[in-house]
Amino acid sequence: MTRSTATRAMMAKNLKWLGVVTLILGGLAVASPLMTGLSVALLVGVLVVAGGIARMFWALRAGSLGRGLFQFAIGGLTLLCGLVLVTDPVFASGVLTIMITIYLVIDGVCEIGAAWRMRPAGGWGWLMVAGVVSVLLGLMIWRQFPLSGAWAIGLMLGVKLMLVGLTMIGMGRIARDETR
Repeated sequence: MTRSTATRAMMAKNLKWLGVVTLILGGLAVASPLMTGLSVALLVGVLVVAGGIARMFWALRAGSLGRGLFQFAIGGLTLLCGLVLVTDPVFASGVLTIMITIYLVIDGVCEIGAAWRMRPAGGWGWLMVAGVVSVLLGLMIWRQFPLSGAWAIGLMLGVKLMLVGLTMIGMGRIARDETR
């Protein structure tokens, strides 16, 4: 077995196990979508706080007072927004839910438009179905807002993690088969 073949075999094994772990984490997120959604909202808040602090420190290194003061004010505003998100994860999950809903509807409309334009070509039906499902999911989440906030984020994250885990397992099997 050559060095590259051994490396690929080890990568395939690691990818498969990472896929299993990701699949399990996705299942846990789906099993507890509210807790997952609130945790994601809290994490986003912590990251925004860190970004605000970093921007404020960066502003102190600005070459001029005017530009530095403006950057410091933007950093302070970012820090303030992050603190609001951290102290009220339910509010944060509501904001994230609105953003995800808007994304789903816009993405779905774009997919429907793309499917309509490529209609005679093969695969247009799958793109159309994906667009319709995306729009319907966005509208369902919006219709149940604000109750859909945290659980929608947790459920979508869980399903995505499960799909990524299955993909990693499949790619690990393909890589393993190629090394044989």
